[in-house]
Amino acid sequence: MTLTPAVVVIGGGQAGLSLASCLRQRRIEPLVLERHRIAHAWQHQRWDSFCLVTPNWQCRLPGFPYDGDDPHGFMGREAIVAYLQRFAERAAVPVREGVSVERLQSSGDGYRLLTSAGVIEAEQVVIATGAYHRPRRHPLAERLPATVLQLDARDYRRPDQLPVGPVLVVGSGQSGCQIAEDLALAGRRVHLSVGSAPRSPRRYRGRDVVEWLERMGVYDTPIDAHEDPRAVRHKTNHYLTGRDGGREIDLRQRAREGMVLHGRLEGISPTGLSFAANLAANLEAADAVYRRIRGSIDAWIADQGLAAPIDPPYEPCWSPPPDGSGSRLELAEEPLAAVIWCTGYRADFSWVEVPVFDGGGEPVHQRGVTQAPGLYFIGLPWLHTWGSGRFCGVGGDADHLAQVIQRRQLRRDGSQETLECTALLGS
Repeated sequence: MTLTPAVVVIGGGQAGLSLASCLRQRRIEPLVLERHRIAHAWQHQRWDSFCLVTPNWQCRLPGFPYDGDDPHGFMGREAIVAYLQRFAERAAVPVREGVSVERLQSSGDGYRLLTSAGVIEAEQVVIATGAYHRPRRHPLAERLPATVLQLDARDYRRPDQLPVGPVLVVGSGQSGCQIAEDLALAGRRVHLSVGSAPRSPRRYRGRDVVEWLERMGVYDTPIDAHEDPRAVRHKTNHYLTGRDGGREIDLRQRAREGMVLHGRLEGISPTGLSFAANLAANLEAADAVYRRIRGSIDAWIADQGLAAPIDPPYEPCWSPPPDGSGSRLELAEEPLAAVIWCTGYRADFSWVEVPVFDGGGEPVHQRGVTQAPGLYFIGLPWLHTWGSGRFCGVGGDADHLAQVIQRRQLRRDGSQETLECTALLGS
C-alpha cells in the first residue's frame, strides 16, 4: 500500500512525539512510525532500578509538564514510560506502532520510505530515532572465554540476572557507574574499568545542581557558542544518580567499600584482562570537573548577590596507589561471571540513502535542518543545546522544526500571503 502523507516522523520516543504534537498545534497531521511501541527504549533497554538523573520538574514536553506529585524526585523506568504514554494520549498523536522503516530515499521533490507495511511517499520527513543504535565493545571482546557472559548496558536488568561470581563493568559514564553501584548494593563483587567520564555534584549550596545550572542558562546555551562544537557533541555525560532520592556517585567511596577500580581497559586475552596505568589520573580528572561545577555555581551566586548556605570544600576519601604499571585481572585467580559493556553506542543511519552525512556517518545539520530540502533530525545529543537530548529541551527543538516544516509546506502550497501572516503572528 502506498500512502502520501505530507509529513512523516520516524520514531515514537519523546522527540518524535514532541514534534508531532507541535505540528498538530499548527494543524499539520503527521504520520508517526514506530518500529516497536511508544517508549520502547525506556521500557526494554533500561535496567530495573533505572531512574532519571535530572529532577522530575525538568520534564516538560510540549504542553505537558511533569504531572506527578514529586517534582523534586526522579522518575523510575515505569513512571517514565507512563509519562510518555500519557503525553501521546493528551496530544492525540497518531502513531503506527510495529512499522519499521527499512530504507529512506529521495523521490522527486519529496521522499520514499520503504517500510515493513509498504511504500510511503512523503513531502517532508523527520528522523527521530536518536543516535544510540549499536553498542560499542572493546575490539578484542571475542577473546574472552565463552564461560564469561557478555552483556551490553541496554541488556542488563538486575543483579540476579547474572551468574554467580565477580562482574566486570567496563566504562564509567552514567550507565557504567549506576550499573556498578546496582551490583555492589546487591552484594556482588564488582570490578569497574574507569575511563575519562566526568562527575557532578548532586546537591550544592542548598539546591540540586540541576536547578543551579538551569538558572545559569547552561542547558539553553547553543552549541555554536562553544569553541569546538564537534568535540562537545562527543563528550560523555557527568555521572551521578537519581537513585535513593538523588545523590552523588563517588567511586572513591565505593572503592573503600570494596569495589575494585581499574584504569581504562587495554587488552584482553583468554587468560586475563589488562588495564592502563591511569586510574589515579582519571579519578582526579573527574574530581576536577566536580570542583569546576561547584566553582561556577559559587561565581554565579556571588555575581547575582544571592544568599545561599556554604558547603565545605570537597576532599577525596580514598586514593589509589600512584599510577605505575597498571593492573591486571587474572581469570584463573578470579574467574569472571560476566562483563557488562558500558562503552557507549554508535549511530547507524545506513538505511538513509540521502547524502546528508559527514565522513563519520553523522548527520550534518543546523538545529536539525539538513541540506536536503524537507529532511530533518530531532532528538540527537546537542542538536542545538545541552538540553536537546533531554526532556527539558526537546520541546524547544520540536517547536523550531515545526515552524520550519510549516513554512516549507506553505511555500509548496503557494500560500505566500498566509505564510507572511503566520510569520507576523509569531506562529
